[in-house]
Amino acid sequence: MNKITTIVIATGLLTALSASAQYRSQVWSPDNGNGTYTNPVINADYSDPDVCVGPSGEDYYMTASSFHCTPGLPILHSKDLVNWQIVGYALKNLYEGHDALLQHFSSRPQHGNGVWAPSIRYHQGQYYIYWGDPDFGVMMVKTKHGDPAGEWEQPVCVIRGEGYIDTTPLWDDDGRCYLVNGWANSRSKFASVLTVRELNAEGTKPIGQPVIVFDGNGTENRTCEGPKFYKREGWYWIMCPAGGVPTGFQLAMRSKSPFGPYEHKIVLAQGKTKINGPHQGGWIHTKYGEDWFLHFQDKEAYGRVVHLNPVDWSSGWPIMGKKGEPVSTYRKPKSSSSVIVNPVESDEFNAPTMGLQWQWHGNYDEKFGVPTAFGTFRIYTYKLSEGYKNFWEVPNMLLQKTPADAFTVTTKMRFTSKAEGQMGGLIMMGLDYSALVVRRAGNSFELVQITCQAADKGRAQTEHIIATLKPTAVDKIDYKPGIHEDIYLRLKVADSKLHFAWSMDGKKFKDCGNEFQMKEGKWIGAKFGFIAVETDSKSDRGWLDADWIRITK
Repeated sequence: MNKITTIVIATGLLTALSASAQYRSQVWSPDNGNGTYTNPVINADYSDPDVCVGPSGEDYYMTASSFHCTPGLPILHSKDLVNWQIVGYALKNLYEGHDALLQHFSSRPQHGNGVWAPSIRYHQGQYYIYWGDPDFGVMMVKTKHGDPAGEWEQPVCVIRGEGYIDTTPLWDDDGRCYLVNGWANSRSKFASVLTVRELNAEGTKPIGQPVIVFDGNGTENRTCEGPKFYKREGWYWIMCPAGGVPTGFQLAMRSKSPFGPYEHKIVLAQGKTKINGPHQGGWIHTKYGEDWFLHFQDKEAYGRVVHLNPVDWSSGWPIMGKKGEPVSTYRKPKSSSSVIVNPVESDEFNAPTMGLQWQWHGNYDEKFGVPTAFGTFRIYTYKLSEGYKNFWEVPNMLLQKTPADAFTVTTKMRFTSKAEGQMGGLIMMGLDYSALVVRRAGNSFELVQITCQAADKGRAQTEHIIATLKPTAVDKIDYKPGIHEDIYLRLKVADSKLHFAWSMDGKKFKDCGNEFQMKEGKWIGAKFGFIAVETDSKSDRGWLDADWIRITK
C-alpha cells in the first residue's frame, strides 16, 4: 500500500492519532528510566515557562512566550513534570478579534514583539492565560470548554497601554482578583519594579490603581521581572528572577497583604553549578504533597530551555534545587504515570493538519502553505520586496525549535519552479542565518548556500553555489509549465555549529558549504525548517513540497 492510498483510507483517524501518539525523541529525553531525570526536562526554547495543575491533580499544563511566531502560546501537557508533549496552542494569529492589532502583526514579522512571558491558571472550570504585549497592553485568553488542548476564545485586552509585561493573576479566597506585572524599559523607560493592582472578579478589567510592591533599582535585584503570584498558608508570594538573564537568580518575596510590603530572599542561584542564571518560571504543589519549580536557562543560540527543581518549604521559604543551587539529575516527582514522551520533532506530513511542532515566522496567511492529501506539506514561494537584502522580513518560514545540543535534520522534498529565481530548501534562522536551497537558473537548478550575518541590521546575504542540477521532472502539459527538483537536504548541529549535506538518492550524502555558527533570534532561539521565496512580483508562485523531515542523532 503506497503513501497516498494509506492517507486516503486513514484520513478520518489522523487527527485522533496525532493527538494521542506518544513521541520518543532520538536526540533528547530527560527521563532516565530508573526513577530519575536529567535537566533540562525540555531541551528546547520554551522561554518564560509557566505551569498549572488541572482539577484532577494529575495533569500539568505549561505555556511559554511565543513572541511573533504563530500559532502562539504553545500548550504542553505532562503527567509527571518531566515528560512533556505539545497538545495545542491558545492563539492562532496575533490578534484575531482586534482588527487594528491584527493588521499591525499581519503587515510583516514583528520580531521579538507580541506575546511576552505568559502565565497559565485554572479558575472555576476554565484555564486562563495572561501576558503582557509591551506595545499594546495586558492580554488574556481563556478556554472555551475547559480543555486546554481544545479551543480557546479570542483574546481580550484587559489593560491597554505600553510597557506592561510579565503578568500573573491571583484569585484570592474571597473571590477578589489581583494582577502583578513587570515593566519593559524599552517602552516605559523605567524597569526593575513590580506593581500589583486589583481586577474585577472576572479578571477582565482593572478596578484599582497599580501599587509598586518591589523596587530592584540600584541593588543586586536590578532587572527584577517575570513575577508569578501565589498564596500559601495565609501569605501572598511573588516569585521572580532578578540580576539579569544570563547571570541572575530567583527571588521569593512574601507579605500578609497583596499590596505589600514584601520581604524577600534569594532562593535559587547558579552557585557552583554550570547552570547559569536560573531564570523565571512557575511553582507547583502536587497532590502528593511535593513542591517543584520549572524555570528556564538561557543557552544562547539554542534558546531558553526548561529545567525542573525541587522546592523545600521547611524553613518557611521556598528554597529551590539542592540547598538553593539547581540540580542536574534528581529523582522524578511522584506520579501515577510511567510513560516516557517528548515534544514531537520529526514529521511524515501524512496528516491533514499542520504538526504541532511547527510555527510560522509571522501571522499566518493561507497563501503561505497548507497540508496536502498526497502525504506532503506544501509551502508556496513568498514574494520578496524589490531591492531586498535578506530574509529577515519573510513570514512564511515554517520553523521549529532546536531539540538538543547535537542533532541531524534530514528532509526529502520536491521544489517546483514556475519562474526564474524561485528557490526553496532548509534554513537555520536567527539574527544570523544560513540556508541550503535549490534555485531556478534558466532551465536548471542551482544548489546554493545562502548566509547572512546580522540580518536584523539589514546586512546583505552572501551566496555559495555548490552544484548545478538538472530537473528531475519537467511539466509536459500546463499553460505555464514548471520544472521540478527532487532532492534530500540535511543539516547537522553540534556545539551550536551547523554543516549542510545533500543527496539525490537519500543514501549517499555529500557534505557541502561552509560551517555556520548558529545565532539566536530576537528573544528566541535559532529555529530550523523550510523556506520558499522568489524575487519576481508578477510570476505564478513556485512551491516546496516537503515529503518528510526526520530528526536523528
